[in-house]
Amino acid sequence: MKVRLWGTRGSVGTSGPSSARYGGNTSCVEVQADDGTRVILDAGTGIRALGATLGPETGRVDVMLSHLHMDHVQGLGFFRPLDQPGQEVHLWGPPALRQPLEKRLHRYLAPPLFPVRLCEMPCDLHLHEFPSEPFRIGGLTIQVAMVCHPGPTVGLRIEADGTSLAYLPDHEPCLGPGELPQEPDWTSGFDIARDVDLLIHDSQFGCHQYHRHVGWGHCTLDHALGFAAMTGARRLLTFHHDPRHDDNALDTLLAEACARQSPRFEVIPGREGMLLELVR
Repeated sequence: MKVRLWGTRGSVGTSGPSSARYGGNTSCVEVQADDGTRVILDAGTGIRALGATLGPETGRVDVMLSHLHMDHVQGLGFFRPLDQPGQEVHLWGPPALRQPLEKRLHRYLAPPLFPVRLCEMPCDLHLHEFPSEPFRIGGLTIQVAMVCHPGPTVGLRIEADGTSLAYLPDHEPCLGPGELPQEPDWTSGFDIARDVDLLIHDSQFGCHQYHRHVGWGHCTLDHALGFAAMTGARRLLTFHHDPRHDDNALDTLLAEACARQSPRFEVIPGREGMLLELVR
C-alpha cells in the first residue's frame, strides 16, 4: 500500500519560504493498494494538485471526507475529475442527524461561496454516507468510527496487502488536560488505530498552547505520541500542522515532544509531497 501526502497543514493554507519544507496545503492524502485501487482522504487545498494527475483513464475516483470543515473541503471545487464529463466520482462523508451529505456539501459548493453548484458538475457523481460496518473498494477494506472533534467527524482505518493505516487528521483523544495512555474504552479513536502500521494523526498544538484550546478538537504532539503508544502503532506521522508554526517551529516542537516521551516507534514529520510504502 502506497501513501502520498498532498496537503498536511491544518485550519488554513499557508504559503511562503517559512513553510516550504512541511508544505502549506491543507489536508489531502492519497492511498493506493497494490491492485491500483485508489482512495483520497479529504479534499483540502492539496487535492487540486492531485486532481491534475488524474485523467479520464484513471477510472473510478473515491474521495473520503473525514468531516466538512472548510480546510477539508476547500479544494473540492478545483478537483479536476469533478469537471470531467462522465468521470465516475464517489464522495463519501460522515452521516448527520439533520441533513444528508448532499445538502451539507451544497452549503459550500454553491453561490455565494462558490460559483458552480455541486449538482452542475459534469462528472458521474455519487454521494455516500459512511456505513457503520467495514466495506470494501477494490483491494481496500475501510472502516470508520466517529471521533472527538466538533461536528460529525470520523477517523478511517484502511487495510490492504497485509498492511494497515489509520487516518485521524482532526482529533482530540484526551479531552482536557489529562495524560495518555488512559483506558481504551474512554479514548476516542482507539479501535480505529489499534496496531496499525501507520498512524496519520493530528498534532496541531504545542503543550503551551493546548490549555487555551481545550475542546477545539485538536491535540498536542505529546498527546499524539501518547495515543500512538497506547494503540500500538508501528509508525506515527504527524499531521494537521498549525498555520502559525513555520518549518523551524515544527522541527523544534517535535524534537522537544520526542525528548519528553521517548517513543519506541518511528516518528515521521508529515511533509507535503512525501511518499511512503507500507510493506509487511
